[in-house]
Amino acid sequence: MAKRLEKKGLAPKAIVGASMRKLVHLIYGVVKSGQPFKAEIPMAGLEIQEGI
Repeated sequence: MAKRLEKKGLAPKAIVGASMRKLVHLIYGVVKSGQPFKAEIPMAGLEIQEGI
């Protein structure tokens, strides 16, 4: 996500802000639904990075 936003020309602080916003949305969805977090759902279509 960060690389995609960087290519769009966003400033580093804006990239951090966008990442935090996405994380808050994921947390809210988990809390509101009452379902456990499933990493496959928000990460669908993303490549797995080695060492992370």
